[in-house]
Amino acid sequence: MAASTHTVTNQVPPLVGYDVFAADRALVEAVDRHLDPELLDEAREELSALGRTSGSAQVQEWGALANENPPKLRTHDRYGNRIDEVEFHPSWHRLLGKGVSAGLTSAWSRPGGHLRRAAGFVIWTQAEAGNGCPLSMTHAAVPALRTDPALAAEWEPRLTSTIYDQELRPAAQKAGVLFGMGMTEKQGGSDVRANTTEARPLAEDGTYALTGHKWFCSAPMSDGFLVLAQAPGGLTCFLVPRVLEDGTRNVFRIQRLKDKLGNRSNASSEVEFDGTWARRVGDEGRGVRTIIEMVAATRLDCVLGSASLMRQAVAQAIHHSTYREAFGGRLLDKPLMRNVLADLALESEAATTLAMRLAAAYDDGSEQERAFLRLAVPAAKYWVTKRCTPVAVEALECLGGNGYVEESGMPRLLRESPLNSIWEGAGNVQALDVLRALQREPGALDAYLREVGRARGADHRLDGAIKNLLAELADLDGIEARARRLVERIALVLQGSLLVRYAPPEVADAFCASRLGGDWGAAFGTLPHSLDLATVVERARPVS
Repeated sequence: MAASTHTVTNQVPPLVGYDVFAADRALVEAVDRHLDPELLDEAREELSALGRTSGSAQVQEWGALANENPPKLRTHDRYGNRIDEVEFHPSWHRLLGKGVSAGLTSAWSRPGGHLRRAAGFVIWTQAEAGNGCPLSMTHAAVPALRTDPALAAEWEPRLTSTIYDQELRPAAQKAGVLFGMGMTEKQGGSDVRANTTEARPLAEDGTYALTGHKWFCSAPMSDGFLVLAQAPGGLTCFLVPRVLEDGTRNVFRIQRLKDKLGNRSNASSEVEFDGTWARRVGDEGRGVRTIIEMVAATRLDCVLGSASLMRQAVAQAIHHSTYREAFGGRLLDKPLMRNVLADLALESEAATTLAMRLAAAYDDGSEQERAFLRLAVPAAKYWVTKRCTPVAVEALECLGGNGYVEESGMPRLLRESPLNSIWEGAGNVQALDVLRALQREPGALDAYLREVGRARGADHRLDGAIKNLLAELADLDGIEARARRLVERIALVLQGSLLVRYAPPEVADAFCASRLGGDWGAAFGTLPHSLDLATVVERARPVS
């Protein structure tokens, strides 16, 4: 019999054994809103199945194990032969295999594919965000390869396959493949035009030998990589297969794995090319233009990944507050804690609603929606990813000291939270990209204004924010120095317009009052006390 001093009371049961999709009302409503009604029943069934898997005890254990047992680099075999392989924990392969089989790399091949995949990505990466990287890059490689119809015909069926094959062998012998990407170099970082990797043409048309390095190359055990290198005609995009058609290994020397703050289950590496065989993708000198569609798709995944992390952090905080008692009652019922939780819930719902709107625009594919994405994607990538870390910090604090302990899972969310803001171009890169869209593509601003204009007249604070944004856009003085401020307003106005149109009145009212109306402090938990905060929190509570 346990000693009375060791009796455990007032501890919160784990958030496990639930449907991650069905418990997320904002996500469910976004799928219902944007997806063709004829596809809804199938999509709901598919996403709920994935949601139950993601919320299961088994998959949560896989996520923890993959994170606790990071990948290991094996440069040589026991006999001294160079092999350049990365060894992953079995849980990593289970997670990645489930993600592939769930269609998270097959958006391009089915109706409503981008929206369905986006919802699945938000659901699945809540279990462990690290496996999102190879899923994202494999998905995003498709539009870049489509610049070369022959390459696309060869590789796209493998990239969009729902079969995960982890073995390194010629791609032609595999039912499914994964892709990685390598753009940044030691001397250049985001300035990829400063790349020094050299591409020397070979006798066979369209083939080259690469010599150089990549400072960041994620998922180095992938079957192929899209990389940038300097060809005689300028910076060019290339496909580097990991294994050549004859079964020999391409020269792909993994020098080391990065020791990262978070994202520890995923391998990020430095690689060297030395006569590495590559196939040109697109024309010489047009490398950035060729690979930019891949970059745009992975930037949307950064938004989705941050929305996923925020949703899991908020779900954990509200779940904890539902069961934890302090000062004579549930934390959930305390006015100050309710204010914090409601504020966090607003941030999470705004991120999810915006991310799913962008995914729906990909499915639409019209000229106007493409113009809208040109401005909205970098703006959303800038703002949503930056909101992720403060949400994770505040949600962790809701658990008190328990949240600071690894077993809670909150430290893993916190360590992961800055990544999406850095990956595929940090904040300044996104802000400058928005300026380029405004200056060079007037159709992008027109499409954006048409989108936010659909909510005009519904909320006076939103109307005022739109008016102020137009004034800022009309003033070009010092535009680069104030680009972050401008992009923040672009994103907030877009989020506000979407919530006014689609969210319950309590959510839209609270968002507009705080984010657009200025009735908000510098920390979470400073919403106006007169708002219906209980309804906002209840909407975000993870109950299937």
